[in-house]
Amino acid sequence: MEGILVSGTISGSAEGECVRCLEPLGQPVEADLQELYVYPGRTPEGEDEDELRELQDELIDLEPVLYDSLVPALPFQPVCRDDCPGLCSECGARLADDPAHTHESTDPRWAELQSLLTQSPTQNESEEK
Repeated sequence: MEGILVSGTISGSAEGECVRCLEPLGQPVEADLQELYVYPGRTPEGEDEDELRELQDELIDLEPVLYDSLVPALPFQPVCRDDCPGLCSECGARLADDPAHTHESTDPRWAELQSLLTQSPTQNESEEK
């Protein structure tokens, strides 16, 4: 009596990028939908008018309902696979392509300690005397 009840299931494919390695990916998305569209001037008692959707010229605008239903169904951080190692923080290389990828770099704050490791034991003993 108040309006038209729209209910169903929305399904499709979401296209995006893996948040770790930036590879393109597509994931199936599915969400349930149930929304009441009220006739103009027939707002049910006790209902807040801001939460209701009205028919406009005998048409139903599904876009806001689809958006409200699908966005929460999307993955918050989509990944291409659960164990995706991501990108190298120094050069941006994809770590899945080269699992043994490393860089030889020393933090400048530890440079003096690094020099102690590279010295031979005889040099260390002569410096202590």
